[in-house]
Amino acid sequence: MFAHAVTRKPGKNFARGITTATTETPSYDLIIRQHETYTETLRSIGLEVIVLDPLPAHPDGYFVEDTAVVTPDVAVITIPGAKSRRGEADMIAPLLAEFRKIARIQPPGTLDGGDVLMVDSHFIVGISERTNAEGAQQLGEILERFGNTWTKVPVTFGLHFKSSVNRIGENTLLVSREYADFEELKQYEKIIVDENEKSACNTLWVNNHLITPKGFPSTRKKLETTGLDIVELDVSEVRKMDGGLTCMSLRF
Repeated sequence: MFAHAVTRKPGKNFARGITTATTETPSYDLIIRQHETYTETLRSIGLEVIVLDPLPAHPDGYFVEDTAVVTPDVAVITIPGAKSRRGEADMIAPLLAEFRKIARIQPPGTLDGGDVLMVDSHFIVGISERTNAEGAQQLGEILERFGNTWTKVPVTFGLHFKSSVNRIGENTLLVSREYADFEELKQYEKIIVDENEKSACNTLWVNNHLITPKGFPSTRKKLETTGLDIVELDVSEVRKMDGGLTCMSLRF
């Protein structure tokens, strides 16, 4: 069970962040409403939510998950893979130091928290455009010092590993078809989303609830088989910036 979450409000310039989307320009007023609903949802399921102010120099700063990997023993401060996001991690380190021991990824390693999936004491680390092998190795060595295990996987689809793979139960993953047969994931039960609902993979399991993006009815039916309480949230503006539900908070 998680007790805390950290979020950061999107800044007025959030639409200047990094994105591959070619849809219409995202709305500031709408993302603020969606972010507030997201924060209140976390509170409603028992988390104390710390809401940080926007970072004007960092339009992607509200994607706080990429700045750290927080475990029961340590908070690992990352070096985000996108150069424009360097500095975000330093802004969050003092807060996390109030709750955990601090360790840091060092150059030339890069690591985005969105590439790291924690399954109890085992961590799956995606090697992507944002997370390099050196960053993954450094993280793994830190995790091992606290009795954890880890493995790395190639990110073959999506921006981050957790764009396509997320834990939704004790031994269950929600995955896109691209990852269903990965050897590194063979020990887990899997729910595979339909080809046209890949964005629904970014579903968040928190305190016996599944928070899932709105608008994916087939995935919703599959998630109902878990017996968990399901909350659907509209994250249309976040998706326009290549983000999702997991990206917007650090949970611990």
